This record gives sequence, C-alpha cells and structure tokens, in this order.
Amino acid sequence: MIKKMLNVNGVEKVIIIDADATLANVIRENLFLTGTKVGCGKGECGSCSVIVNGKVVRSCITKMKQVPDFAVITTIEGVGTPQNLHALQMAWIAYNGAQCGFCTPGFIVSAKALLDENRNPTRQEVRDWFQKHHNACRCTGYKPLVDATMEAARVLRGEISMDDLAFKIPSDGKLWGTKYPRPTALGRVTGTIDYGADLGLKLPGVLHLAIAQARTSHGNIISIDTSEAQKMPGVVKVLTCKDVKGNNRIVGLINMPTNKGDGLDRPILCDKKIFQYGDAVAIICADTEANARAAADKVKIELEELPAYMSAPAAMAPDALEIHPGTPNVFFTIKNIKGEDTKPVMESAPYVVEDEFYTQRQPHMVLEPDVGAAYMNEDGVLFIYSKSTCLHLHYAMIQPGIGIAPDKLVIANPPAVGAMFGYKLSPTMEALLGVACMATGRPVTLRYDWHQQQTYTGKRSPFFMKVKMAVDQEGKLIAMESDWTVDHGPYAEFGDAVTVRGAQFMGAGYNIPRIRGEGRTVYTNHSWGCAFRAFGSPQAEFASEVLMDELAEKIGIDPLELRYKNVYREGDLTPTGQPPDVIVFPGLIDKARPHYREALERAKKESTPQKKRGVGVSIGVYGCGLDGPDSSEAWVELTPDGVTVFNCWQDPGQGGDVGSLITAHESLRPLNIAPEKIRLVMNDMSLAPMAGPSAGSRQQLITGQAIKIACEALLGAMKKPNGTYRTYDEMVTEKLATRYVGQYTTPGTPPDLETAQGSPFSVYQYCLFLAEVEVDTETGKTRVVKMSSFADVGEICSQLAVDGQFYGGLAQGIGLALSEDFEDIKKHSTMTGAGFPFVRDVPDELELHYQQTPRPLGPYGAAGCGEAPLTSPHAAVINAIHNACGVRITHLPAYPEKVLSGLKAKA
Repeated sequence: MIKKMLNVNGVEKVIIIDADATLANVIRENLFLTGTKVGCGKGECGSCSVIVNGKVVRSCITKMKQVPDFAVITTIEGVGTPQNLHALQMAWIAYNGAQCGFCTPGFIVSAKALLDENRNPTRQEVRDWFQKHHNACRCTGYKPLVDATMEAARVLRGEISMDDLAFKIPSDGKLWGTKYPRPTALGRVTGTIDYGADLGLKLPGVLHLAIAQARTSHGNIISIDTSEAQKMPGVVKVLTCKDVKGNNRIVGLINMPTNKGDGLDRPILCDKKIFQYGDAVAIICADTEANARAAADKVKIELEELPAYMSAPAAMAPDALEIHPGTPNVFFTIKNIKGEDTKPVMESAPYVVEDEFYTQRQPHMVLEPDVGAAYMNEDGVLFIYSKSTCLHLHYAMIQPGIGIAPDKLVIANPPAVGAMFGYKLSPTMEALLGVACMATGRPVTLRYDWHQQQTYTGKRSPFFMKVKMAVDQEGKLIAMESDWTVDHGPYAEFGDAVTVRGAQFMGAGYNIPRIRGEGRTVYTNHSWGCAFRAFGSPQAEFASEVLMDELAEKIGIDPLELRYKNVYREGDLTPTGQPPDVIVFPGLIDKARPHYREALERAKKESTPQKKRGVGVSIGVYGCGLDGPDSSEAWVELTPDGVTVFNCWQDPGQGGDVGSLITAHESLRPLNIAPEKIRLVMNDMSLAPMAGPSAGSRQQLITGQAIKIACEALLGAMKKPNGTYRTYDEMVTEKLATRYVGQYTTPGTPPDLETAQGSPFSVYQYCLFLAEVEVDTETGKTRVVKMSSFADVGEICSQLAVDGQFYGGLAQGIGLALSEDFEDIKKHSTMTGAGFPFVRDVPDELELHYQQTPRPLGPYGAAGCGEAPLTSPHAAVINAIHNACGVRITHLPAYPEKVLSGLKAKA
C-alpha cells in the first residue's frame, strides 16, 4: 500500500491504495468519480482519459505508483457541472457528440487539454490530437466531435458566446425536424449519468462476477473442477451448470417453421459440450472484480477435443460431425423465386456477369464492454439491469432457463447504455446475472473486459455468395441467380432471419423481373452469429452492388447511369415481389449526379502514379421493422406538471429519448406544452409497456406511431366542445381518465418459405453512397478521402439524431470495407488487431444529403434511419478501389496485401 496526496478537480485528497492499482480504478472506486469510463482496459480507446499535471493520461493503464505526489488531476466532473457547463460540454450537446456517450468524458477531457494548450487549432490539429491520445468513438464518425471542439474554441476565444451554442425553440414552437438536443445529453457530457458499471459499483453489498471461459472451440466436457477457484481470496461462491435452477438454455428465436433446430442449442453455462471459444463454463462470485477474475483462471476444464469447424464450408463437408447431435449443420434453407425461369434469358442475354463474394465476421467493437447488474427486491422480484435492446424479448428468452417464476422477473436498462449496434438483440449476460443473483441471494454485477467482449458476444454472420446478373441490349436488368451460405456459428438464434435477408436484399433497389436463388444457414464452431446494424443487407447488397459495377464495365456504361436505368420506378417490384412504398431513387441519383461528376474530375486531377484516386457508388435499401406484422405500445399520462410518456424504446445511443420526446411534442402541439414539461419513463419492464426491440430501424416508425396514437387519445379526452382543452384539475374533477394507451401494428406478410416472396416491411429506407478513395500502389493501402450519402428516410424527426446515425454508419462502412474482422481469435481480440477505425481512418469530409419523401404509414411521414447508413457504403469503397487502380476486391476486408496482390497480378 502507498499513500498519495493529490489535487482532484481542485480538491485536496489523501488516499491510501495499492501501488499497482490503476488510476482509473482509484478515480472510480475510491474517489467515486464514475464519469471516467473504462472501455478497452488496454489504453487503446481513450474512454478513461483524464488530465494529470496538464497532460492527457489514459488512466486505465496508469499505475498509482506512476502518479507523482501532489499531482493535479482533472476528470470530467472537474471540467464542468450540469449547472456550470464548459464550452466543450455545451458544444458536445449542440453537435450531438454524445450519442451513446460512453466515450464522451474521455473526448471532452482530451479536448480540454488541447484547448488549454492551443485556443486556435485547425481541424487537422484536432484530429491529430485525438489520434495521438487514442480517443476512439464507434458512434459518431468523429466529424461531430471535431465540429464541437472547433466551436468550443471559438467560445473560448470570445468570438461567440455559450448562448450562441444553445438551441433556440423556433417561433412556431415546432421541434419536429430540428436539432433539439437529446434530453439525456446533459448527463452524458458531464459524466453524471450512470452506465452499467457505475450502477454496479453503487449497489450495496454487491458481489462481483467473473466467468470462466473455454479456451477451445469444440469439445465434449469430461469434468469441471472448481475446487482451486473456491479457495481463492474473496471468493463467495463458484457456480456451474448444476447451480442453474431452470433448464439452463437460452430460448433461441426460431423464426421460420422449416428451421431444423429446436431453439434450445445455447446453454447458459456449458454442461455437455463446448461449442465455441469463449463459452461460459462457470461463474465466480467474489468481493472484488480482481478476485473474481483471478479465481476464474483457476477453474479447470477437462475436455475430449473434437474437430473445430471454423467456417461454413468446413462444417458442410460430408465427413463433418454434427455440432449439435441430431440437428444437421445445414439447419435452414430458403429459395428465392420471382417471375419466370431465369435460365432461358441467362443463355440469350447480351451481357451476363457472375462472381463470388465473401463478407467477413464483422465485430461490433463497442467501447462499453457488455455489463450488467442484478438484485432481488423485497417482494422477491429479480431485477436485471443490462444493455438489452429488447427487454421483453430477453425476458422470454431467459426466464425458463434460469428457472424463476414468470411474475418474479423484470429486465431494465441502466440510466445510460453504451452503444451495441445489434449484438444486444441477443441476451449475453442477462441469464448469467440472474443465475448468480438467485444462487447467492445478493446483488451482483458483471463486466466483461474487451477480450471477453470479442470472444464471447456474437458477430455479423459471414456470407459466402455466388451471384449472376443479366441485362438486355438497353442495359435493363432481366434476371438474377444467387446462391448464398451463412456461417452463423454454433447457435441458431436469428440465423434463419439473416438468411432470409439474403433473399430480400440481394439485388434490392432494382426491378429484376426474374430471380432464382437459394440460401442456407450453417452451424460452425466460430463466433456465434447475431444481429449487426443493417442485419443481412451489408452482406447481400455488397454482392449485388459490386456486380452492378462489373456489369457497367462489361457494357461500357457509367456505373451511376446503369443504376439510374434500373432503380425502382412506378410499377416495379422488389426482389420479394412487393411494390416499393415510395419511389425515391431517381431523385436521389439526380441529387447525387453533380457531386459524382465533380468527384470524378477531382480524382482524375489528383491522381499520381503512386497515389491513385478513384470514385465508387452503391445504393442501399432496408426495411423498417420485423418481418410481417410488427407491434409496439406506449402510454401517455396527463400530470399536474405536464405529460409523462411511458415506453420501452431502448436507447443504446441512437436517440430513443429525443425520438420519444419530439414525437410526443409534435402530437401534443395543440396544448402548447414546453418540451421540458414532457417527462420520459423508459426502458423498465415494471414501469413501461413493450415497445419491441430497438432493431431494424423500427422504433421511430412503430413506437412513434404508438406515441402519436396515445397522445391523440389524450387530446381527444381533453378537448372541450368549444375547441379548448381541459386542464389536469378539470380532467380529475370530471372524472376523466388521465392515462391513455397507444398501440400500433404494421401491415405486412412474412416471407413465403418456398419462394421468399411477400411484403415483409411496410416502410423502407433508401440511400445512395459516393466514396472517394486513394490507393497507394506501392503498399496497396487504401485511404477513404471523402464519403457522401444521399438518403431518403422520410420526414426527419430529429435532425441531430439522423445525422448522427449517418456519420457513424459511414465510418462503420469504411471499417467493413477495409479493416474490420474477427477471424483470427487471438489476433482480432484487441481493438487495433480487429481493425477498429480510429479518427485517422475516417475522413473529415463526410457529407450528408437528404431527400424527405413522406412515408404514408410513418408518424408525421417518418421512416426509420439506423440501418440505411450501413447497407452498402462498403461496396462504394470497393467500387472506388477498382475505379482507382483496376483491382476488384470481392472478399472483404480489402487489406493492403489483397490490393497489392491484385496490382501485381495486373502488372
């Protein structure tokens, strides 16, 4: 132990701590300043940044013995308070820099150190600073963070005031379509809102959990020895499958009746087999996280090793064992049959192209590793707090497995949730928390480190695709043939749904009268497949969008103009035989065309023999919602002080709070209610109704409609015969109800499993992407120099939220194209190894353009927007590489060595 005298946020502190304790843990656990976050724990993400003696320090890798006595330390709490914001915090609110907000304290602290040193930085200097100090963000695409820093610098230089940054309500009082800040932004920028790990630290009598994980990918369990772990310091209990009171299975989602799985293939704690590297075998419950983790390393697993099938082709081999005995490794198939047979026209078409494509196992790489807490209340109800984006669904998926009575389980979100981009559509630790809390009778908390985040949670399912397209003499598409195989890892949940997406989105955006295709889902022993933003479309649309460029090259036509000839128009049908909900692509291409021409001229002018510039385009389509009818419910209640809105629009950073608020505000405008008088009660099963998952860009559409319907019912009850509205007191006096329910269900039909035809979504989102790249012909390295999107997501509810989704989606598309992967379990278990896009990897030139076509079924004309930005931007990048240097990459990611190999082959 050592004694340290410190000045923390202007307050003198004397602390006695372990010399090897990290500064981050001391700040959080000894000083209770939980605004500082721990993300990667390896100094790669910058979420833990603080200022020590004027310098930015990554506190998660700084030992206390390295901190000098009398050090002056500034954390986010010392930058500014909710009552006295710093200019950086105000700018972060104004520019929506805090989407999920987990990285926000680290960025603001880092930016403060920059502006303390340089009040007049250039944009490049800001970007270089964030790169130097390892400040990483997965949500924003970095541009809003640079914008916010530059504006804060203007305030500090006296060029503008803090009031200039503050949002001004328009004279007509309308918030719809504006940049009204999200209600939780204040807590995020000041570090005063609790995330999962913060909540866990504040539970009285809490036990810290750690999981013992498998270190092999496939094997039969012979024995699990916990005796040594039981004896480790601080250990209260070690739990295995024998301690699980229920059936020890997650109820997987078998969406399609032809799925050959039973939906019970994923154990909570492995009992008979190990199915993938990182599977949970035991839970250690201890007094500290460090003691729990140390004990987890002592659990011994004796195995009979089995062949590990690490790809779909390996698992499909004739001699491959069944990963789940009794269920074939190919456990789901679907055909896509539209129009007449393709064979005659394929044989006679003047232009035909075909190719093979592969999209990789993309890791979500969130900065807040999976985290949660659980406790029993005085009535014996188990409350589980997690990053779940589908509270009621996860309840149904874990309740039988943990063995608790149906009326004794509640799942909720902490006040703030770090980003997830789809992985939390699957329960990851909810059941583990429930088992441990039930077994110990004490509050528990569990936080994965970044290695566990990578090895335990799901990934985007790789697709192996063969696609063939034909056009007539005029360049009109006449047929498509496709075959796709989905590597879904060892657990079936969502596997059939993502395979169906191949049929729905391969060739999406174009009228293709004849289609024949077949897709299949395969069990493997690599990471289990789960939802990832734009679920299925980045795989499917990559193939068809790159093939469209191949067609354009063969015909000798401009790629954008070939698309213009073939995009949806009145009377056309989608690949599933459904009329498009709106016709928007001709307008989007018209809007993009001048920018495209300028980009081509720019590339031609700026190319050199070593640094070749190129331009690529792609289009993207995604549906809003789940296949077929999709429902949500919301409540509104008139109160003495205003109106309260209740829903479970789970918000991992996309803006569920501001979407709920602005939709309710628009619905209640006849009352002239101020936005601060609308209270939100969200994301707790015990307090608010089921809104369905925050996935598939469905919430603004479906929960938005439910909010609108509930508000209209309230207004109807409040309205007097003379057209004015009753007050709360008048409603009570007249014994009129003050709470109203809104329910909404979309029209639609699930896909026909013989043909994939149907009307799965009632509303769609559409996008066109324009990528400008530079390829180094000596190294093969590709740099994206500019990325633009031209989108139609209906009438925009929150401009800030929609912009944020697009900036972040474009950055993730660049990562998908060039760097991100989780193939090599050891190499890809770190941020750098897995190809995380840092600020140097994402251009500062991100341009967003919108065309707002009202959706007839959307609330106030809105559609969803979260998936559109990641449907196919990576295809535009890959097409731009070919335009630059003639190398066509069909197997992602486009690592430099792949591009260089292509250049050498051409030479």
